Amino acid sequence: MDDSRNGKPRVQGAGPSIAEEIDALTDPNFMTSLARGLAVIRAFSDQRRSLTIAQISHRTGIPRAAVRRCLHTLRQLGYADADGNNFSLKPKVLTLGYSYLSSTPLTVSALPFLNQISRTLNESCSLAMLEENEVLYVARSATSRVMSVSLNTGSRLPAYCTSNGRNLLAHLPPEALDAYFARVELKAMTDRTVVSEARLREILAEVRQDGYALVEEELEVGLRSIAVPVRGASGKVVAALNVGAQAARVNSRQMREDFLPVLRKGAQELAVLLP
Repeated sequence: MDDSRNGKPRVQGAGPSIAEEIDALTDPNFMTSLARGLAVIRAFSDQRRSLTIAQISHRTGIPRAAVRRCLHTLRQLGYADADGNNFSLKPKVLTLGYSYLSSTPLTVSALPFLNQISRTLNESCSLAMLEENEVLYVARSATSRVMSVSLNTGSRLPAYCTSNGRNLLAHLPPEALDAYFARVELKAMTDRTVVSEARLREILAEVRQDGYALVEEELEVGLRSIAVPVRGASGKVVAALNVGAQAARVNSRQMREDFLPVLRKGAQELAVLLP
């Protein structure tokens, strides 16, 4: 529904919109226009690579007039293009993340390890970090496409229903985990998705104790995945390493007996690279 006080669209039960989060910041040095521009860029996804001004406004909560100015600026700078009323990002937007990907040991040095895991198991392998409410994929070695949506470096997925995400959430400090559940709406992605906060907290406690997370078709029907935490030299969990496979081809027992030891070995090797 719409918030009639400020004209910003809100989805009932979905928590504050991006626009409301931006407006809530009172730092005098904070650039609202820059924050809005970045929010507009992030509104695009694999599922919706072309969006109208109205759709972007609905996704972000940013007024249409401000969205229009952001898109005009992005077009002038070569980061976006338009076909009638539909806007899309241009390849130049990749330069915004290239510096990070090319300079971070975790992303640059991880790929050989992921490739080795993929060759050993003949399945796709990914490395992810927790970014706000989602897992951000920072490196990936794909052998086959097992998901209906493409998953590449820079892709984001919900943390609560992914094996990587559950590893990362399981090792958050209690106050950080409380804050996560306070701001995230738990939505069912399939009929097997756990959307009970109480049950998820139980699962996360088990993940923390067992040292791995196994997710059975909660993100997508037909997809089974297993992940382990990746710790730095300090012992802090900084990332998670997972393998995903078709549920019809690889069962839970194979995941635990065959995949888990390979992932744990890979996580130990990756830990040497991290602070």
